Amino acid sequence: VLALDINREYYELGLPMIEKAGVAHKIDFREVSALSFLDQLLQDENNKETFDFVFVDADKDNYLNYHKRVIDLVKVGGLIGYDNTLWTGSVALPPDAPMLEFIRGYRDYVIELNKYLAQDSRVEICQLTVGDGITLCRRIS
Repeated sequence: VLALDINREYYELGLPMIEKAGVAHKIDFREVSALSFLDQLLQDENNKETFDFVFVDADKDNYLNYHKRVIDLVKVGGLIGYDNTLWTGSVALPPDAPMLEFIRGYRDYVIELNKYLAQDSRVEICQLTVGDGITLCRRIS
């Protein structure tokens, strides 16, 4: 498991449970900017289509940028998961609906990703209404 985050604190928060489960040796944590790291991975052709699964729970304003990178890293038949794709339900509300500024500030980025995924012929998608929404994409080409 390759885990990327700009803040090691989040990894360390879960580390006791990871160790208790006996899987710490299977996790390669990198404290990096994920977009920069993905760009580095893509520079080596040998990394393309090598991942079985990618899960993105990151800065919503870059979700589409993540997709444009990870789609080339995931093998055909592999899965990409995006967290928070319902964004507290705001994606289904009219733009002038009352909502917290934090939600409004990222709402359009989440909608942009959802629309892009719906039209991306390289993936089949399933949006789950679990929690704040998870979209699973199976790469088909």
